[in-house]
Amino acid sequence: MSSDADREDLGRDPSTWTLDRLQTFIQNARGQQLELETARVVAREHAYDSAHPPEARRQWAKLSLLANRLMLADCEGPLTRVTQQDFMLRMWVIDKLGPDDTDPDWSPGALAVDTLDALAITPAQAAALADGWRDLAIEQIRQLRWHKNLTAHLETLLGYLAPGRTHDQLLAWTSTRRLLP
Repeated sequence: MSSDADREDLGRDPSTWTLDRLQTFIQNARGQQLELETARVVAREHAYDSAHPPEARRQWAKLSLLANRLMLADCEGPLTRVTQQDFMLRMWVIDKLGPDDTDPDWSPGALAVDTLDALAITPAQAAALADGWRDLAIEQIRQLRWHKNLTAHLETLLGYLAPGRTHDQLLAWTSTRRLLP
């Protein structure tokens, strides 16, 4: 039988929890995907809340990333959704709250490298597959969709990168992305 404290905790709206309370919840929810997903969304919504000062919003975003990364650590199978959520939140913080090269989560260069590391095929390979995607096996179509999702933030990210090899590699993906199913 559950205690009064357990019932109170379950009935309490996590969107009203403090940053510390949600962080404790996340640490205790390791291996529990649904609870981590709930915490990720709650923390992300606080990060998006313009009523908070920018530094508090970054702290909430960090907490969302923590929950997301714990899901990634426990995830079996494709990690694309979790990775894309990581990339999109990091890009949002960089774009709305400003980049910070002292923190890899808010560094455009680090996000660019992480993005390239997550991509399993080249833009040329993706473009070649996309040309006749309707005739591909479902796994190949899924791979193209994953690459489209993993590159959704690139047009914004490119504006933060200096010219160079990484910039050029990501620029190639922005053109290829339009071809993907």
